[in-house]
Amino acid sequence: MTLNDLVSRNIRRFRAERNITQGELARRANLSKQTLSKIEQGEGNPTIGTLELIGEALGLSFRRLVTEWGTKTYVSRAADATWEDSAAGNERNLDKIYGSGYVRTQVIELHDTPRVQKVPAQSPGTLHQVYVIEGQLEAGPLQELLTLNAGDFVRFPGDVDHGFRGVDGKAVIHLTTTAPEVPQFTAPPEQ
Repeated sequence: MTLNDLVSRNIRRFRAERNITQGELARRANLSKQTLSKIEQGEGNPTIGTLELIGEALGLSFRRLVTEWGTKTYVSRAADATWEDSAAGNERNLDKIYGSGYVRTQVIELHDTPRVQKVPAQSPGTLHQVYVIEGQLEAGPLQELLTLNAGDFVRFPGDVDHGFRGVDGKAVIHLTTTAPEVPQFTAPPEQ
């Protein structure tokens, strides 16, 4: 998909979500309807300034117009799976989605270890959602470790020190990690 395709799809989507006609959006963005129509068809070559005007008219930042907000179906077949060694066991990455934050989905085989494998705190607002597929698991913030069995689900903060461990043999879990967008630059201190 080209950037023009992505932008045109996003503008159409956000316009439809807001129930705004093409003519109304063009008026709000101070553009001709023909210009907006070409952009929505992926035929235009909009400048950053034009995209900023469209974004403002939609109540969005420029970045939301150039970020992937939904993809086509993606399938990862078990027969093609690749497992990687990690400190806690073996990992199979299922997916990563980037945008105004990210979501990572994995299936993880955790080995029975003497202690919970510590995972350092991640970015503020990070959450882990864990579904136990097989076996027994210890997981959660280090001060609140929980014992979970097959079929159990837990959601816990990933922005504190936490950990995972298979209990009495191997545990297989489905782990989804979500992290909101975190500013990379901070404002200088006031003087």
